[in-house]
Amino acid sequence: MKTIALLSVAALLLVELSGAMPRSSVGGPMTIMLIMVIAMLAVGIHDAWTKKRGPLGWIVSIVASVIGGFVAASLVGMVMDMIRPHLHLNGSLASSQHPLLYISLASMAILTVLGSWITLQIPGWLLKHSEAPHSGA
Repeated sequence: MKTIALLSVAALLLVELSGAMPRSSVGGPMTIMLIMVIAMLAVGIHDAWTKKRGPLGWIVSIVASVIGGFVAASLVGMVMDMIRPHLHLNGSLASSQHPLLYISLASMAILTVLGSWITLQIPGWLLKHSEAPHSGA
């Protein structure tokens, strides 16, 4: 998972720093979301591959990973919307090239991968905590 998070951070920052990120109202966010969806799929595929799941397990892993990633990305977006008015930027964050732009891109990538991973861990945690303790008698 660390590698997937690192690659998604690198991809977002590389696209932004190279100037390939569209500045249009839709193009920039769609580019970011494309990179995030690829990272979510990679997390789901990695989980299914390493745990040697069957076909249904692959589908469930990928769907759960994507759902968790979208929830995490939505939460990060809401936090950024709350922080942005307090920055007193002239224009949008993307046009200002404020250092927070790069921090927010990196944090979005990391938290999206983390959200995908946590969603895949929930069933294991529930099973682990729902087992009845075994008595020695």
